[in-house]
This record gives sequence, structure tokens and C-alpha cells, in this order.
Amino acid sequence: MSFTDLREFVGHLERLGRLRRVTAPVSRDLEITEITDRVSKGAPAANVALLFERVDGFDMPVLVNAFGAPDRMAAALGVSQLDELGERVAKLLDLKLPGTFAERWAKLGTLFDLVKAGPKRVTGAPCQEVVETASPSLAALPALRCWPADGGRYITLPCVFTRDPLTGRRNVGMYRLQMFDDRTLGMHWQTHKGGAEHHRIAEEIGRAEPHRASLRPPSVQAGYQDPGTKNPAPTSTRMPVAIALGGDPAMIYAASAPLPPGVDEVVFAGWLRGRGVELTRCVTSDLEVPARAEIVLEGYVDPRERRHEGPFGDHTGYYSLARDYPVFHLTAVTRRARPIYPTTIVGRPPQEDYWLGKATERLFLPIIRLMLPEVVDMNMPAEGVFHNLVIVSIKKRYPGHARKVMSALWGMGLLMLAKTIVVVSEHVNVHDLSEVAWRATGNIDPRRDLMIVEGPMDDLDHAALRHRFGGKLGVDATEKSALDDVVQPWPDEIVMTDEIRARVTRRWKDYGL
Repeated sequence: MSFTDLREFVGHLERLGRLRRVTAPVSRDLEITEITDRVSKGAPAANVALLFERVDGFDMPVLVNAFGAPDRMAAALGVSQLDELGERVAKLLDLKLPGTFAERWAKLGTLFDLVKAGPKRVTGAPCQEVVETASPSLAALPALRCWPADGGRYITLPCVFTRDPLTGRRNVGMYRLQMFDDRTLGMHWQTHKGGAEHHRIAEEIGRAEPHRASLRPPSVQAGYQDPGTKNPAPTSTRMPVAIALGGDPAMIYAASAPLPPGVDEVVFAGWLRGRGVELTRCVTSDLEVPARAEIVLEGYVDPRERRHEGPFGDHTGYYSLARDYPVFHLTAVTRRARPIYPTTIVGRPPQEDYWLGKATERLFLPIIRLMLPEVVDMNMPAEGVFHNLVIVSIKKRYPGHARKVMSALWGMGLLMLAKTIVVVSEHVNVHDLSEVAWRATGNIDPRRDLMIVEGPMDDLDHAALRHRFGGKLGVDATEKSALDDVVQPWPDEIVMTDEIRARVTRRWKDYGL
């Protein structure tokens, strides 16, 4: 099933007993984080979504941990288990992309258009039941201060809408937003993300001669005038941005997904939910946002402006450092009459963001297999905080095969940020970390089986050689044979005979064990 909006999903979770309403008064500063951290790391039965109904000083209830378990993440995307996502993609690839490997890859950008999952334009949207343009303010949002050394309070589950200043192509990303004051936010779009690319293009246009402005679509030429800004920049330099909070769960997930270039997140969300996302036009720009969002923040980023943002307690389990990032200026707040404020907590995993990442892993496995047919399965475990560890099983067929797979993965989208890739043989269960550790320590000779390279690193990698660049490790943990020109014979693995295993299984009760 699919959900029209966030509150419908909340109702579904509550009927299943997977959501708890917290009626005791709580503070948005640290207390909600501590409660959520304990719940997300507790027993599976106790790991539930939380709706805090009495946040000190605020009328809005706060929803957190809505996607924080495999069953809830699957339900959000309309499947019974996350592996079904990959099955859906695999079927679509087979049915909709005939031709050679190269032809299929070239067509991948239009994959989701083929199922007619495009957005639907509407007016009279629920997200615009209340419109504030005269003196818009962020003060009513119960944004959380998550960890003691955080640089401030943060919006952590936004869908950030931008358009390419030259082509008008839409991007929807999920970036943390630090609340500087009631009218400005720190826009933490990292250098490898779509919003940051739009920002770079806007910077280049701003530095070019004035006639370049005529190349931009009307949405960019329009610009905005913030009456609260002293000596405002010419409106032609401003980049419109809209931030949607809430909406249907598929759209929220799509904003977090590292989609291939050319795949529209809104169309992707429509494919996930089985019908197009309803969009409505913003009141101060021609950007479009989900009509059934809870809250929308409209505004702009001046490409020439930066401000110190952070530190922030991040999914690495460490505080990411304060650095200069762009600034979002608020021009309007639109919302439902009684909105729910959605948020998430990040920190040492497992947290809610781990399950958002796990959905991406399962969904994109068939696309990886499209390019690397030898890949059997993959796992990005919580212990690796997404980018630190990728475990891949392959059908090994020739010398150097594992190294070929490592190199290919490092050249594939945001997998370029993977710090460590461990390759095992096809019969190894990549989700059994005990087995993987056994293979990865017992099946290697460090001089032969370790591959060390340098390349781009995650913005948040505190151990990198320098910011955004450092070393990477590939581990060939496959069994070796004459194929690999080993000097000594490779021993057989210890395995009991099928006959004895069957006999013991039949007689197990006789043993009294």
C-alpha cells in the first residue's frame, strides 16, 4: 500500500502497534534525542516510532524514528520486506530496458518515466492552509538540539528542492539545516550532492558577465526580495530553494536516496508509491513542493554568501567539524493548520538513518548487477556507517576479478566514497558479519590481497588524509586457487557429509540435547 501523506503513515503504524504517543512533557534540547537513542538501540519489539505530543514551548507534535526499523521502512515504501524493492527494480530493468548492456545503461536515466510515475499538479494544497509571507519566522518549529556540543538546533529530515540554474532540472536532497535565527538556516549540502552542484552553477553564473542571466529559466530570473536583508544582493544572483517537511513517506525517502544523474526524485517517489506525487507551486517562487507536506519553508540562497555551520553530532558517532556553508534566507512559511513536525536523530548507529540507507542498498543492488553481473549480493553494515565498509560477494571467474569489482564500485556514483570494500566468494553470506570477518582474516595474504588507492572521501570522514580526499582499502577475501597463481595448495574447507548431517537431524530428539 502507499500513503497519501505522513499522518496517514502515522495512523498505519499506530494500528500495527509500531508507534507510541508520548504525552509527558519533554524538551527539544537533548531529551528527545536521549529517549529516541535508547528506543532505536533497544529490543526490536520496543523499537517503535515516537510521537511526542507535548514539547515544551511548542504546539506542534514531534515525530521521530518513523523509519527506524526494517518493517517500518518497508511499510513506508509499500512493500512487506526491503528485499522486495530490489525485486521490483530487477523486474523493471528486464521489462523496460531491452538491448545491450550499453543501451540499458544509457536508458537508465529515463527508467522511472517509463512507468508513468510523473507528478500531478494541484491547487488548494493542504500544505498551504496557513500562509505567512509578511513576517515569516522559524520560531514555531520545534527543531531539536540533538547532542551536547552541537552548534545549535537543527532541522534533520527535510526535502530540499532546487533547480539547475541553466536547465531548470529539479533536484530533491536531504541536508541538515542549522537554525541560525528566525529567518536564516545553514544549508549543509555536501560537495558531492545535487543541491551543491546547482549552487556551483549559480556561483559561476554570478561571476560571469550580466548577459548570462538571460540564459536562466524564469524561475531563476525572478529572484526574491527579502525585506529583512540589508544591502540585498541583486535578485538575479539568488538561487530559489524550498524546504518541505513531511509529505508521503516515499517522497521523504527519495530525497535521501543517491539517485543516478538524470533521475528525478519526484518521479522516483511516484514509481515507489505506484502513483504520481501531488505537487503545488510555492507562493513566493515557481518551485513546486509536495502538496501534502506538513510545513514548507520558502526562500533563497545567495551563492556568494557563506557562514560557519556546525559542529554537529553525526552518523559517524563523532561530531562533524564546523565549516563554512551557504545560508538559506526565509521568504515564506506555509503549513497545515495543525502540522506534525517530522525529524530524525543521527549518531552512532544503528539509528533511523541506517534503515534509510539499507533501503537504498537493497533497491540499487539490481542496478549494480546491471553493470557488474558477477555481483551476487552486498551489505553496507551499520558498523561501517554507510561509507566505511561495503561487503560484496561475487562469482569469481578470472585472476584479478575481485580487484576489477573494487575499482568498478569506486567509480560508481556515491560508492566512490566507500572507504573499505571487502570482496568474498559467491557462497558467503555477506550479512553474517562473523562469517565475513572469518573469511576476511583467514583468506588473505596482506601483500597479495590488499589494494590501497586514493580518491574522494565523504565530507564527514574525520580520518581522511585531508578534507574530502584520502586512502581507500580493497580486501580480496575470496578463496585462492591455481587461477590466482598461488604458490601453495589451497586447503579444502571443513564440511560435514550430507549423510551424517541428515542422520543427526532425524535423531536429534534421541540425543536428549
